[in-house]
Amino acid sequence: MSSHVSQVRALYKKILLLHRTLPLHLRALGDQYVKDEFRRHKNIGQTESKVFMKEWEGYAAMLWEQAKQGVQQAQAQRAFGVPLTEDKLDWFNEEQIGQLHELMQEATKPKVQFDVVEDSEQKR
Repeated sequence: MSSHVSQVRALYKKILLLHRTLPLHLRALGDQYVKDEFRRHKNIGQTESKVFMKEWEGYAAMLWEQAKQGVQQAQAQRAFGVPLTEDKLDWFNEEQIGQLHELMQEATKPKVQFDVVEDSEQKR
């Protein structure tokens, strides 16, 4: 197995592990999005691959920092993600902007789309 493939798999697994720190509805949404994106970019060129890996490594680092902060805060007070800069938005094509808009709509729905009870709530 090549070094690059190993790095991609390790990053993929790391992100899925970090998603465990998210509320259940965001975790499910994030896991599906990550799986789709990594699958969609499976056969990309070297230049695009470097950008792809850099962005996902940045995402993983941001999740790690937010997870560490989340240990000190109540779940209701936690913030997730960071705003996208105009520079990053300029890199997106129309299809990606559409995907981003759909993702934002899913993540900010007023009603949680999953009827799942957290483990801590089941034990009561």
